[in-house]
Order: sequence, then C-alpha cells, then structure tokens
Amino acid sequence: MTRPITAGIDGSEESLAALSWAAREAVRRDLPLRVVHAWRFQTHDALDTGDRAAQERWVREAAEEAVRAVRERHGGLDVTTDVPEGDAVETLTAAAAGAEMLVLGSRGHGRLMGFLVGSVGQQVIVDAERPVVFVRAGDKASDEVAGHEVVVGHEGDPEDGAAALGFAFETAARRGATVRAVRAWTLPPVFAYSPSSLQLLDEAGGLEPFERKNLAAALAPWRERFPDVHVVEHVEMGSAGQVLLSVSGTAQLMVVGRRARRSAVGARIGSVAGGVLHHADCPVAVVPPA
Repeated sequence: MTRPITAGIDGSEESLAALSWAAREAVRRDLPLRVVHAWRFQTHDALDTGDRAAQERWVREAAEEAVRAVRERHGGLDVTTDVPEGDAVETLTAAAAGAEMLVLGSRGHGRLMGFLVGSVGQQVIVDAERPVVFVRAGDKASDEVAGHEVVVGHEGDPEDGAAALGFAFETAARRGATVRAVRAWTLPPVFAYSPSSLQLLDEAGGLEPFERKNLAAALAPWRERFPDVHVVEHVEMGSAGQVLLSVSGTAQLMVVGRRARRSAVGARIGSVAGGVLHHADCPVAVVPPA
C-alpha cells in the first residue's frame, strides 16, 4: 500500500508552510499528498457561526484554496483533501497512522509553542506511529540547498535509534544532502560504571573513543544501504540538545528519535526532542522507534 505524505492544516501561516514543505517532499518521494483540516463546530455569537453546514463550507473552502496554490506549483502531484469534524489530536493521530509522515506547523520560540506544538502537538507525537515533521512559518524551498545538512541525533547503544537514522539517510538521499550524525556525551557519575562498562571503556581507549565507536557502528548499515550519501560523524561533549542546536544553523532538517510517555498530567516528549522543537529554526522530524 502506498502511504501518502499527510499535512495537517488549520489556516495558520505555519500550517501553510508545512503544507508547502509536505508537497515538496511528496514530489521528491513520488508519493501522493493528503491534506487534513480538522474542525469542531463552534457557536460563538460574535462570529455568527451557529450554522454547522456553513462552518464546514468555510473550512472546506479554506482548505481547497490552500490546496489550489499547491497544485499550481506542482502540476503532476496527486492531492486529496479531507475536512473531518472532530477532535484534532484523534484526527491527526489517525491520519498519521496511514501516512508516510505527518507534517504540521510550528510556532516554536517562546513560552507558548503554538497550537500544533503545544498540547495538540505533544499528544500527536506521543501517539503517532509514523514520523511527525514540524515546520516554521519562515520555511522556504531555498533552504533545501547543497551545503545545508540533514542532522540526526543518536544516543544509546549502536542498535538504538535505527528508525531516526533511516529517516535521515532516506531524506538526504532524496535531496542529495550530507547527513551529519551527532552523538553527544557527558561524564556520568562514578557509581554508574559497572565492571563490564569499565572494561569496554578501557578497550576503546576512553570515553570519547568509546562514543565514536558506538556511532560508527550505528551508522555502518546505513552507509552500506546509502553509499552515495556523504556522512559527517560529529561526537562532542555536552548535552544532546545543546550539541544538536549548535549545528542547527546549517541544517535543512533535524531528525530526532522519540522518547515519549504519558503521565497523570498528560503527554510528555523527551527533553532532547522538546528542546530542538522549541529552538531549532529548521524543520524538525520526530521519529518513533521502529
């Protein structure tokens, strides 16, 4: 079954940028584009919106107007539009399940991260079975140029984060871009070392060589699968979020794995993904484990 690239829109400038990004990616991957505009019936007297049919017509017309611009730029692209009435989280999560990826708008900076990167966005990330990409309003096609890298974070054992690495390599191959694989490391407390870990560190020649060895092992299968993709191995001491953001200035896309969980106070995403989503100026892809 062919999975479309799905863009969730809400009429905002950010979501229209996400739609443009999704359309370009659909063309590169030779996939159809699905546009979803979820809405809920409102009865705000000041807006005179008491007619459900009128509201649905307004939403549909807005979505079709956005899609019209995409069709004008990408004449051969297969585009479908859905305007389901219902909860945004449930609608977008269901849309992601049948998609190659889900693309949403992001406001990013500041205490409030916007509708789609706030409560809705966090819950979608936690529940989505497919990668979710967040795009800023200022994003443009010219940002996807040679010299701008696809940056991907890796942590843990070599076999960890395979889905995020695979997404990064696939995207870079389609764009003719370099993959910068980033692995950050910090000094753990002394009591965290076990005899077996001390032996591994000793064999590797220290902490940094040990981290470089793990990153090289994680990249090996992807280098073999995508031999034409140039790879930069970036190992640096520091927190993962800070190291990733330090190289975001030359990134056309940042890819991070998902470490999400639910708690009594709601959905929570990992601190690295949260920090990158909040501060990175380029699009960010959050990839669930395979």
